[in-house]
Amino acid sequence: MRITDLMIENVMVLDMQATTKEGAIDELIASLEKNGRINNPKLFKEMILKREAQSSTGIGDGIAMPHAKTKAVNEATVVFGRSKQGLDYQALDGQPSYLFFMIAAPEGADNVHLQTLAALSRLLIDHEFVEQVKHAQTTGEVAQLFNEKQAEHDAEEAKEAAEKSTEATPASTGEKFVVAVTACPTGIAHTYMAEDALKKKAKEMGISIRVETNGSEGTKHVLTKEEIARAAGVIVAADKKVEMARFDGKRVLQTPVSDGIRKPEELINKALEGTAPVYHAEGGDSEENASAGTTSIWSKIYKDLMNGISHMLPFVVGGGILLAISFLLERVLGADNTIFKMLSAISGGDTGAFHFLIAILAGYIAMSIGDRPALMPGMVGGFMASNASAGFLGGLAAGFLAGWVIVLLKKVFQGMPRTLDGLKPILLYPVLGLLLTGGLMYYIFDPIFKWINTGLIGALNHLGTGNAIVLGIVLAGMMAVDMGGPVNKAAYTFAIGVFTSSGNTNGFMMAAVMAGGMVPPLAIALATSLFKHKFTEEERKAGITNYVLGLSFITEGAIPFAASDPLRVIGSSVVGAAIAGGLTQLWNINIPAPHGGIFVVLLGNHPILFLISIILGAVISGFILGLWKKPLTENN
Repeated sequence: MRITDLMIENVMVLDMQATTKEGAIDELIASLEKNGRINNPKLFKEMILKREAQSSTGIGDGIAMPHAKTKAVNEATVVFGRSKQGLDYQALDGQPSYLFFMIAAPEGADNVHLQTLAALSRLLIDHEFVEQVKHAQTTGEVAQLFNEKQAEHDAEEAKEAAEKSTEATPASTGEKFVVAVTACPTGIAHTYMAEDALKKKAKEMGISIRVETNGSEGTKHVLTKEEIARAAGVIVAADKKVEMARFDGKRVLQTPVSDGIRKPEELINKALEGTAPVYHAEGGDSEENASAGTTSIWSKIYKDLMNGISHMLPFVVGGGILLAISFLLERVLGADNTIFKMLSAISGGDTGAFHFLIAILAGYIAMSIGDRPALMPGMVGGFMASNASAGFLGGLAAGFLAGWVIVLLKKVFQGMPRTLDGLKPILLYPVLGLLLTGGLMYYIFDPIFKWINTGLIGALNHLGTGNAIVLGIVLAGMMAVDMGGPVNKAAYTFAIGVFTSSGNTNGFMMAAVMAGGMVPPLAIALATSLFKHKFTEEERKAGITNYVLGLSFITEGAIPFAASDPLRVIGSSVVGAAIAGGLTQLWNINIPAPHGGIFVVLLGNHPILFLISIILGAVISGFILGLWKKPLTENN
């Protein structure tokens, strides 16, 4: 892809006046709108802020690449902006940003924004080129610089391809050779910047290198077995999980992707010196395992838990909404209606989506710990917990148990002859993993957690009004803390556990968390409607969509507002959500559906009171936010 095809001179902003991150975004969007490149600036800004809420696109070294793919874009465009004084864009390196490349991609374009990000990243790794862009006097000079740099890069790639097809292998010439893998969580800028930095430095050092990129477009330049075998060392510059088993027995240097950008020479030298630890795919300890990191045990447990929850949530949402519809049809059409029976069969009961929740949770927790061999014993253990009435707690135990059983088995069998390695994944791990996990669940963990789960459900069913209100306040407040993040998920998962463990009859806790999750977007919508002078025009327009998102129990609609003003938005949301959750318990409201928002209210025992709870919470939060927020100034 040629960047110059998308970088239109008329759209460039060479002297940005913005002094804040949001101001910079607004200024670049205004240029896009003025030149007819977008048709809905409000929607485009929403999508830009939604991406920023995940992590800042200020990639460091004075560069930011905000981007969005949406129907608000008429034609794919890269709007270049330059701030001579620099501004705080919350860049990953904490330094001011000077150069901005806002990428606007139309909805129908296949990954054009990702391809553009990758292409830009490869050009901007050259610090000399970046300095030239910083000091360009006209838009024409900027365009010429990018044209020349693009041509230079294309020529280098063509030359490398030609040389690769004719040159002798490093093994045959005695040339020093290393391989590397680069990857970042989003798989965009840093992945390719690290690739280019390593290749450029290796060329300067006279070292042959092959770099595999695990980017947003998939894995490119995949390392072959032969290349890995003949490499003097392996560099894995990655901030996410990459395929490691292929490096078994090699000296592997694992490091953050940022080191690949900033310390390429140091990494290449370490790989050549042979001082990196030997990586053992089965967890051997003859030398330090290269996969060992500095992550705390609690961070590891949290990562494993979230892997299970993230895979479970589609079953909750899909099964939950269809289950809610089936309840509604049962009331209207009766229990003998065939559509009701069909929906009930695919969403709940012994065959539907809800029947898989605990098994999926346990299986993917186990897989996060012990990799693929742990998936089967984890799922079976979770299924056993579900059938034994051990509930979510039993499922959690099964997941962690199966994962660590497989880790233990890998250590036990690490001394086997390598000729027998093929037996491990197809015979030893499945049989012994299932036997140990299943046996421990059957004799020890299922009975223990059945007793705990039964006691917990009984206690919840017999909570006094005061205790129930406190629990409702806490759970609903947690729903508004990070609006779809780990705290929110913890509260929701607890309510799901109560809901499924009680045969879909106890929806009291579900009423609290649903109310807590609906309040933040509704409160923001209300605040933008009543306190218009304190919100920009784009924020007021975005606020309207939060009415729909809030009513649908989609808390994430509040994220862009929370990202730009976290203290006021989150603080006010927690207060209103907690009040709404407490009221649902005060009035003994039961919502027998795990999702759906306003669309499942009629299934509750007190639908009017549930609506009143949400309205009161949203009104209180909305007024707190509106009164707390500072009025707009001339600049913003």
